[in-house]
Amino acid sequence: MRFSITASGLEKGALDDTSFLEVGADGNVLAGEGKPSAETSLHSVIYRLRPNAGSVLHTHSVWGTILSDMFFDQRAIEIQGYEMLKGLAGVETHDYRERVPIIANSQDYFSLAHEIETLLSVDKNIHGFYLHRHGLYTWGETVAEARRHVEIFEFLFEVVGRQARR
Repeated sequence: MRFSITASGLEKGALDDTSFLEVGADGNVLAGEGKPSAETSLHSVIYRLRPNAGSVLHTHSVWGTILSDMFFDQRAIEIQGYEMLKGLAGVETHDYRERVPIIANSQDYFSLAHEIETLLSVDKNIHGFYLHRHGLYTWGETVAEARRHVEIFEFLFEVVGRQARR
């Protein structure tokens, strides 16, 4: 398995063709300049256990982080009944419940990768997960699908967050 990942420390809003590294499943750089992110092992697990994933995206958002605190004890953000859920691959009705597991964040990426491996092996239907107080990981068959998942999740996180604050 080989995949591309952004080099560590780059401004994500200013990426170009030279900003990406090609890495193997072990995270070692096969092509490109720079150092891969410490989170490369998490991406590797997703690609390995979600064979249709052609793109994995990782974001940091205010609403997602707030919800990861609000729902940390339940270990998941659950979202149901919103039309926007149909933007997630394979979802055909608003009457669907998306469970976004929340995983305790750690700098021990070996342990995190193992926890994510267990999660993805057990829960085949999720479209993403959240590292507590850190960020969302989501994927898609294409970059466009993964970006759509990011947009859907970010919209829904804000809706759920605003509803909870009422």
